[in-house]
Amino acid sequence: MSRAASFPHPLYDKYVLKPFYEDAKKYYYEPMLAANRAHVVMLRRCDIISAENAKALLEALAHAEALGLDGLTYQSGVEDLFFVMEGKLIELAGAAYGGNLQLARSRNDLGYALTRLALRPLILSAAADLLDLRESLLAFGRAHLETLMPGYTHTQPAQPTTMAHYIAGALAFLERDSARLRFAHVTNNQSPLGAAALTGTGFPVDRQMSADLLGFDAIQLSTYDSIGASDNLTDVAGALATLGVNLSRFTKDMLFWATQESGAIRIDDSFIQISSIMPQKRNPVVLEHLRARISRMMAQAQGIVLQCHNIPFGDTQDIEDEIFPLLFGSLETAGEILQLYRALIDSLEVNVEHLRERAGAGFTTVTELADTLVRRCNLPFRQAHSVVSALVNHAQEQAIAPGDLNRTTLREVAAERLGIDVELPEAEFARALDPRAFVEARDLPGGAASSATAAVLDAQSDAIGGDRAWLKDARSALSQAEQSLKDEVRAIMS
Repeated sequence: MSRAASFPHPLYDKYVLKPFYEDAKKYYYEPMLAANRAHVVMLRRCDIISAENAKALLEALAHAEALGLDGLTYQSGVEDLFFVMEGKLIELAGAAYGGNLQLARSRNDLGYALTRLALRPLILSAAADLLDLRESLLAFGRAHLETLMPGYTHTQPAQPTTMAHYIAGALAFLERDSARLRFAHVTNNQSPLGAAALTGTGFPVDRQMSADLLGFDAIQLSTYDSIGASDNLTDVAGALATLGVNLSRFTKDMLFWATQESGAIRIDDSFIQISSIMPQKRNPVVLEHLRARISRMMAQAQGIVLQCHNIPFGDTQDIEDEIFPLLFGSLETAGEILQLYRALIDSLEVNVEHLRERAGAGFTTVTELADTLVRRCNLPFRQAHSVVSALVNHAQEQAIAPGDLNRTTLREVAAERLGIDVELPEAEFARALDPRAFVEARDLPGGAASSATAAVLDAQSDAIGGDRAWLKDARSALSQAEQSLKDEVRAIMS
């Protein structure tokens, strides 16, 4: 049996320790400096360490930060960034003082705190990117309140609507996506510090002080939950998975709109790639890249859930170093998607006249004709539906276009096929088949009429404003906590 001479085995070093160390340098370095400073301040304020000890530790932290990551190179045999950092601080502060940094603390509660601290700016950044996209879509929708287009059900033209009405629907689900990211931030922004390995510590620490100094909204009251919880991770995954589903459906529509067969939109040349052989091609590859990255983000999110599934409720590597690529990668991918989408929407052109023509094609307005027969001729709706259905069948059999239908044909078909006498004034018949009149008749809350859609967009504007205010407050709270920590450090140092 082959054995390595000592820890670590070369393959364990290559595939586990070294890559995770690089991840920790990327995501944990700044949070670790802040968490170490907050811990020193708390230990001193609780009179657990002396003023001299606190000052020596803070000076060592300042020195280590000045050296930067170059001073914290990977050392084979040293498990992770935590031990490398601790070793550097002991070297700088001396064994008598440097060794107390880990007093009343474990790698467990520190590690889970660092994950939460590293997640926090990425969640808020994704929330900001989503707000930017919502604002772009809001402006786009307002520019197309009067842009008629066919609405689809089961991939077939169904009824006339407007581009703004469609966009208002997209804004509605994106508002809920923002709410899910906001909830993920609330779940994540709780402090596990003070839980130590599992049971807490016998030293008289102040858990709330540590939380406040690092900008956490609250402490995780249960010390067991503090080192065992994973729902802050799965809440992020859930928010991104649902965002991915929503955006993927929008992307599918956009790809259809961009086809020559639909002709609804023209994507800006800055997002178009050409064919190497076919001179006429304008390939909307940005949407293909978005579709692929949405799939990637959803796969990463699902990976987070699966990695949190069926593991013990407690400290485990499954939800520590091993989850970094999925966890942080999913949020970084989300940022790329949202920023790309915003740029796409900001430069998007709509073929307004072409859509107007398409809005009434395929007999999409005949629902209103049936409704008119109910209102004007007192027919039961099911009978009115049968009359109009017979009219459409007749038109298709005779190759009559929707614009060539008239009230005489309606009367003849109703009498011949159903034995019903239907009499509509020509003006009412024409209005019933007019796409614009169809849309404007639907002026109930949330309807397709321009006035109703404008009200929805106004409500979305208010929702965006509220979410902007929350984001500003969240970032302000973090800035204030950062300043408080600096003030506390300065007071000890002086």
